[in-house]
Amino acid sequence: MTPWIGRPALWVALLAVALFGSLAALVTSGSTSQFDLTARGAIHAWASLRLTFAMRGFTHLGSSIFWAPLGIFLVWRLAARRQRQAAVLLALAALGGEAWQQGLKLLFRRPRPEAFFGLAQPETYSFPSGHSMASGCFYGSLALIAASQARSGARRWAIWAGAVALIGVVGFSRIYLGMHYPTDVLGGYLAALAWLAILRAALAPYRDR
Repeated sequence: MTPWIGRPALWVALLAVALFGSLAALVTSGSTSQFDLTARGAIHAWASLRLTFAMRGFTHLGSSIFWAPLGIFLVWRLAARRQRQAAVLLALAALGGEAWQQGLKLLFRRPRPEAFFGLAQPETYSFPSGHSMASGCFYGSLALIAASQARSGARRWAIWAGAVALIGVVGFSRIYLGMHYPTDVLGGYLAALAWLAILRAALAPYRDR
């Protein structure tokens, strides 16, 4: 497995934490309200039956009902192949990300927007988006693992492009369905990036050989 360098990842983590903190301050002060409402309304204006059907499917990719059993299987497979660091990274990224997003929701306690299309209103708080953070942590860690084993630059680019597209569509689905404000989704992405970068920096000295 290609060595993972810790220092650049640490700088990425610090930057992501700083950006998340700045965004959280704007959200709690109400400074993002106009942007959130305008963007939310603009996205809802694209609504159609086919798009709604697709978004209701894509949004489940960020749910623990989907990624938890898949993650358990992949961690087992990685451990069986003696890729211990990759297995630890995936497990910590998914479980740690889930714990962090629950804690952050309780910290900021932002009320949810009203859901569109008659969907049931989630009982948890809104900031940051749990689906966005979970998809960023889970699919982002999978991309890190797969890209580190890719034998060509083109394949690494393809892996990252696929992961970014998947993570992006999960976040978009949360806004489209009315479950979150755009800044909730952005906050989830920044928190996921910070957590992944911290893990990458921490696990660098213990890379698989």
